[in-house]
Amino acid sequence: MEEKRKALLVNECDFKGLKPIMMDLPYPPIQVRERNTAYANLLGIDYCGAVSELSAITQYINNENRISAENCSVAKTILGIAMAEMIHLQKLGDLICLLGGNVDYTAKFQNGRQKMWTPEYIDIPSNIRKMIMADIEAEKQAVNQYKMHMKMINDDCVNAVLARIIKDEEYHIMILKAL
Repeated sequence: MEEKRKALLVNECDFKGLKPIMMDLPYPPIQVRERNTAYANLLGIDYCGAVSELSAITQYINNENRISAENCSVAKTILGIAMAEMIHLQKLGDLICLLGGNVDYTAKFQNGRQKMWTPEYIDIPSNIRKMIMADIEAEKQAVNQYKMHMKMINDDCVNAVLARIIKDEEYHIMILKAL
């Protein structure tokens, strides 16, 4: 009796040496003028709200996982963008703590409502084109939200970091459109 050999399915996409995809500009120092929990709460929305760095990271990683065996070059780009979003998440977390807030994956809104982060916030389209379109839309929403929060925050140190993050988000939109 001849044994049948089953073919192995292999993902040969190699991510070794991959770097974050971001603007080649320094970030301002992570500092605040004074403690301000209202500002911390605004940044908490950017950290883990529906439109947030945590949502972006999760969406990008999900997309990368689903397409890496099919299209390695696009997957590498998506993962490089996710890595930049991780840096944004870390910087926001540091600012939140300096402002006197908590990094607890709960967005605290001005009306007193609180909402813990949920994967329901992410968009999981069925094909690469729709994934990229959803990613572009999420980046645009993030830019708009950061700009709105900058108008509400009267701290030049915090706003300098947000302005720098916006530069990365706009760069991501350009890269995603090129895909």
